[in-house]
Amino acid sequence: MSTHSYKKHDDAEGGAPDKMTVFQDCLLGFNALPVSAKKCRGLLAKLLRLLYSGETFPASEATTLFFSISKLFQHKDSSLRQLVYLAIKELSLISDDVLMVTSSIMKDVQSNELVVKPNAIRTLARVLDGSTVNAAERLMKNAVVDKNPIVASAALLSSYHLLPVARDVVKRWTNETQEAVTAQKLLPSDQFALHEYYGSSNLPSATYSYQYHALGLLYLLRNHDRMSLMKMIQQLSGNNSPLKSPMAIVQLIRFVAKIAVEDPSATQALFPLLAAYLRHKSDMVELEAAKAIVALNVTPEQFLQAINTLQVLLSAPRTVTRFAAVRVLNRISMKNPEKIVVCNAELEGLVNDPNRSISTYAITTLLKTGSSDNVDRLIKTIAKFMGDISDEFKIVVVDSIRTLALKFPEKHGAMLRFLNELLRDDGGFAFKNSIVEALFDMIRFVPASRDGALEHLCEFIEDCEFTELSVRILHLLGEEGPKTNSPTLYIRHIYNRVVLENSIIRSSAVIALSKFALLGDAAIKKNIQILLTRCLNDVDDEVRDRAAWSLKLIASDLPEAQSFVSPLNYSLPVLEQQLALYVAGDKATFATPFDIHAIPVMSEAELNAIEFREKTDAEPVTEKVEEQSDLLKTSLLQQKYSQELSEIPEIAAYGSLLHSSKVVALTEKETEFVVTTVKHVFANHLLLQYDVENTLTDIELHDVTVIAQPDSDAYAEEFSMPIDVLRAESKGTIYVSYTRPTEVGTDLLAAFGNTLSFITKEVDPDTQAADPEDDGFQDEYQIEDLEVGPGDFIVPAYMANFTSIMDALPHQQSAVFNLGDGASALLDTVAKLVTSLSMLPLENSEVVDGNSHVLKLFGKTIWGGKVGVSIRLAHNAAKGTLAKVEVRAEEENVAEMVVEGIN
Repeated sequence: MSTHSYKKHDDAEGGAPDKMTVFQDCLLGFNALPVSAKKCRGLLAKLLRLLYSGETFPASEATTLFFSISKLFQHKDSSLRQLVYLAIKELSLISDDVLMVTSSIMKDVQSNELVVKPNAIRTLARVLDGSTVNAAERLMKNAVVDKNPIVASAALLSSYHLLPVARDVVKRWTNETQEAVTAQKLLPSDQFALHEYYGSSNLPSATYSYQYHALGLLYLLRNHDRMSLMKMIQQLSGNNSPLKSPMAIVQLIRFVAKIAVEDPSATQALFPLLAAYLRHKSDMVELEAAKAIVALNVTPEQFLQAINTLQVLLSAPRTVTRFAAVRVLNRISMKNPEKIVVCNAELEGLVNDPNRSISTYAITTLLKTGSSDNVDRLIKTIAKFMGDISDEFKIVVVDSIRTLALKFPEKHGAMLRFLNELLRDDGGFAFKNSIVEALFDMIRFVPASRDGALEHLCEFIEDCEFTELSVRILHLLGEEGPKTNSPTLYIRHIYNRVVLENSIIRSSAVIALSKFALLGDAAIKKNIQILLTRCLNDVDDEVRDRAAWSLKLIASDLPEAQSFVSPLNYSLPVLEQQLALYVAGDKATFATPFDIHAIPVMSEAELNAIEFREKTDAEPVTEKVEEQSDLLKTSLLQQKYSQELSEIPEIAAYGSLLHSSKVVALTEKETEFVVTTVKHVFANHLLLQYDVENTLTDIELHDVTVIAQPDSDAYAEEFSMPIDVLRAESKGTIYVSYTRPTEVGTDLLAAFGNTLSFITKEVDPDTQAADPEDDGFQDEYQIEDLEVGPGDFIVPAYMANFTSIMDALPHQQSAVFNLGDGASALLDTVAKLVTSLSMLPLENSEVVDGNSHVLKLFGKTIWGGKVGVSIRLAHNAAKGTLAKVEVRAEEENVAEMVVEGIN
C-alpha cells in the first residue's frame, strides 16, 4: 500500500482532516466550473465533520465559506442540496451577512420536493432574524398546516428556534399550530412505494410526530395564560382526544402534572384526566400517568390506582417497560414502602429476570418492602449475581442493604457478612465509599453491630487504595474504638498505618491514636505517648506537628482536652449565620468578641436522631439528588434573608432576625402584577417584604407601594420603602415595617388587608422607557389579605421521643374544631396545618393513610421555648374534617396562641 493511499485510508477511518486543507479544498471545489456534485458532497462532509467535532473558523473565513457554499444552489442534485443546508445551518452562527441566501432558501421552501423542502424550512429559521422574519411569515404558516407531516414537523420545529428572536410573529400563527395538533396527516402513498426492502405495505401510513411538536409549541405560546392552557388541556384530553401520538400524550400528561404541582388546589380537579391515561394502549402513556400521580398529593385510593397500573406493567413482555415500572416502584419504596406491598408477588417474579438491571431493582425494592423473615433469602439471592452487574447498580444494592439494616437491626449479622464480602471485591471509589457509608450507619444506629463492623473496616484499610476512605475510617476508629471492650486491638491497626502509609493517612492516624489516651487508663496512655514520640521523627512536618500537639495535650491533663480532640457539635447553619452578621457589622461590633456561647450546641443523641431521620428518608443513590433536610434549608434561607436585610440601615437597627416565613403568594401567577410576600420577625418589629413583578410589556410603574391595613391596634406602621420605578417585565421589592407586641399571646395574631398602589405610565416602543414628561395616572390593584399566625413565631425542631417531650411541657391547651367543608381531602388539611404552624412533623405523621389520622408537630418559639402539637383528624365527606387539638408549651400563653391560630 502506498503512503498516499494509506493516508487516505487513515483519514477515512478516524483521523480528523486538517482544517486549512479542508478550507482551501472547499474554496476550489465550490468555485469550480462545472460543479462536481460528488466532489462537493465529499468536501461538505469533511467540513461538517470538523464543525461537529468542535472545530470553528474565524468570522472572515466562515463568511468566505458561506458565500462559496451559496453558489451550490445552482446545482439541482438533491443529496448535494441536503448537505448544503446542513453546512449553512452550522456556518450561519459564525458568519456575517448570512441573509444573502434567504431568497434561494425561500425558493426551495415554495417547491414541492419532499427531500428539499423540510431541510429548507429548518435552515430558513436559522438564517432569519427579528427584522426579516416577517417576509417568511406566510411561508411558515402554510408549512405548519401542510398536508405532509414531515413538512409540518419541520415548520413546527423551526418555530421553536424563532421564538427567542420573533415571539410576537410566532404567536400570530397560533391558530395554525392548533390546527396542526388536531389534524390527521398521512405520509404520501407514493413516497415509499419503491422501497427496496420494506416495500410500501409494511411502512406506517402516519407517525403523528407532528402532534408532539405542535403541542410543545402551543404550550410555549400559552404557558403565561392559565385559562387558555387549561382550555387546551380539556380539549385534547378525554375519550374524544384528537391526539394519536403517544409522545404527544406523554407531553400533555407532563403539562397537567406541572400545573398540579404549581397549584396543589387543582390536583383533585385534574386527577380524572391523569387517571384516564392509566388504561391506555401505549405503555409509555400508562407509565407517565402513573409517575405523575405518585408525585402529587393525592388520596390513598387514587395513589393505589397508579400502583395497580405499575403492577400490571411489571408483567409486560417488553424489557424496557418492565425496567421503567420497577424503577418507579423502587423510587416510591424509598419514601413509602408500605404503599407498594401489593406488588411484592410480581417483584418476586422479576428477581430472576434475564436483565440484571431489572432484577437488581426488583430485589432492592423487595428489601425495602419485605419483612424480616425473607431478609436472609434475599441477601443470598443478591450475592449470586453481584459479579454480573455494574458498580452503579451495586451501589443501589448497598444502599438498600443499609436501609434494611436500619429497619431490621436484629438481622445485622447477615448484612455485615454480605458487606464484608463486597469490600473484598474489586470496584471503584463510589462503590467502596457506599459500602463504607453503610458500615458507618450500622455502627452508629445499630449498636450490636459495632464491634463486627469495626473489625471489617480494620481489615479493609490494610490494603485500601483510596486515601480518602482510609482517613475517614481512621477518624471513625478514633471516635468509636475507645468505647469498645478491647481498645488495644484498634490501636495496633491504627499504628500500622503510621508505619506503612502516606503522609495524609499518617496524620489522621496520629489524631486517632491520641483519642485513645484520653480514656483514663494509665497503661494505654503511656503506650500512646511512646507511639506518638516515635512520630516526632517523621519526615512530614504535618505528622510531626500533630504528634507534638497531641503529646502536649495528653501531658497537660486539662479537663478541656477531650473537647480539643472531639470538638463540640455546634449548629453549623446558626453558627454561619451569626458569624456572617458579626463580620458584616460596623467597627463598633468588633469592640466585643464573638459570643460562641450564644450558638446552640447539639448533643450526640440529637445529632444521631436527626441523621437517622435523614438516612431513612434519603432518595436513591442513582438519582443523584442533592436535597437538604427541611431544617437545614430553613436555616440557610434565614441566613440569606439576614444578610440582605442587614445591608439596609433602617432594618439593620432592629437587631437579629428571629424568624422568616415561607413565601406567600398574594396573587395568581398569571396576573398582570404578581405579588408575593415574606414575613420577617424581629425582637420588637414585624417586617413585611413584598416582591412585585410587572409582567406587562408596555406599562411602567412609578412610586409602587403596598397599603397594608392591620385589623389589630397592636401593630403600628413605622415606615414603608416603596419602589421608585418598576419597569416592564421586571421585579422589585417593597418593605413595610410595623412595631409588634413584645408580650407572648393572642395579640400577636393579625390580618393585613393589602392594596398595591402605583402610578402607571406607558412605555415608548422605540426607547423602551416611559416619557419623562408623562405624569401618568394613579391606580390601585387589590391583592389578597395576609395573615400573621402562630407559625410566624415558631421554627421547626426535631426531637427523638415526641410523647415524652410532650408530657414534660407544663402549659396545655386543647380544643375541637371543624377545619373543612367536606370538599378538601385529609391530605390537604395536613399539608396546610404543617405550613401554617411552621412546625416539623415527627414519626412520619405527615403521611396520611385513611380517613383518620394523628398529626404530631414539634418546634421552638423565637423566645426559645419548646412547643408540641398533637392533632387527631377525622375526615367525612359530608361534615368535613374534624380536629381535636392538644397543644403543650414550655412558655405561658404560647399554647393559647397556637390554638387560636388553628381556629
